Amino acid sequence: MPPAAITAIDSHAHVFAHGLPLAATRRHAPDYEATLAEYLALLDAHGISHGVLVQPSFLGLDNSFLLGALRACPGRLRGVAVVDPTADDAMLHAMAEAGICGIRLNLVGLPLPDFSRPEWHRLFVRARALGWHVELHRESRDLELAAQAVLDAGCALVVDHFGRPASAPAIADEGFAWLLGAAASGRIWVKLSAAYRNWPAATTGTAARDAARALLKAFGPGRLVWGSDWPHTQHREVANYAATHAALADWVPDETARRRILVDTPAQLFRFKTGDINDNQ
Repeated sequence: MPPAAITAIDSHAHVFAHGLPLAATRRHAPDYEATLAEYLALLDAHGISHGVLVQPSFLGLDNSFLLGALRACPGRLRGVAVVDPTADDAMLHAMAEAGICGIRLNLVGLPLPDFSRPEWHRLFVRARALGWHVELHRESRDLELAAQAVLDAGCALVVDHFGRPASAPAIADEGFAWLLGAAASGRIWVKLSAAYRNWPAATTGTAARDAARALLKAFGPGRLVWGSDWPHTQHREVANYAATHAALADWVPDETARRRILVDTPAQLFRFKTGDINDNQ
C-alpha cells in the first residue's frame, strides 16, 4: 500500500488504559481511559491524517502500551518515549523499529537531572545517531539550563507547550524571551499546544495568541508544530479536541504558514514517510 498523503499531523497526544502499571513518582493518575480507537476517531473527525503519541508522565519508563499503539498503526502514528539514560542499544533500536522518533524529558515539578553525567551525554548522542529529537517539558524559567546539554550533544530539541511561560504576555517572561532568542540556533522546534496549561482560562485566548505570534516571528513555520494534547489530562473541564484544533487558525491566521505547521514541518521532524512531501530520510 502506498504511503498515505498528509492532510495534517497532530504532534502531541496520549493514549492509555485502565490497569496499566503507574510510575512510583507521578503528578496525577487519571481515572478514565484514552484509547487508541477514540484517538483515531477524533483524527478522522477533524480531517487529520497522522498523529504523534507521547508517553504520559504517569506511566513512567514503561512504554509498552505506547509501542503497542504504534505497531497497530505503523503508517499513521509516530511516538515519543520516556527512557532511562542507561537504556541499552537493543531497546532503543527496537523502539525505533516500532515508530519511536524521539525521547521526552518530562521535568515539570521535578528536580533537574544532572545532564553533565556521562550516561545522559551518551543517551543524547545515541538519540542523535538514531535521528531522534529530544522533547523538553519544563517551566520556562529553566529552559536554558535544561536545554543546553541537549543542544551541546547536537540533538534537535522540541520544546513542549509554548515553552511553559509563567506570565502573560509571554514576552515578559525571561525564559520565554530566551526561547525566542534561541531560535537562531536552527535546532529548536516549539509545540503550539496546551495553552490551557500556561494561563488562566479567562486570559488563555489572548495570551496564547500573543505567544504564538511571537514564536512565529522568531521561529517561522518551519520550526513550529501543533498538538492537541488530547485527552487534556487535568484540564478536561476547559478543553476538548475541537477547540484545540480550531485554536490554531486564531494563532496562525495565514493559511500557508498554518499548512507548514500542520504538514511539512512535523512530517520531517517526526520522520513520516508519505507521498506528498520530500522526505529527508
